[in-house]
Amino acid sequence: MPKVNVDECVGCGACVDVCPQDAIVVDDVAVIDDDKCVDCGACVDECPSSAIVE
Repeated sequence: MPKVNVDECVGCGACVDVCPQDAIVVDDVAVIDDDKCVDCGACVDECPSSAIVE
């Protein structure tokens, strides 16, 4: 499952736009709902700051 490195996340929302399961919300940083996530990796590939890792 992808994890968010909160020290690297800038809260841009790019991951939210590509998540096919609507499993990510952004407050100050991205938060991934593990119950909704299907581990597709779209957020990992899209994150411009490399804050989301598998």
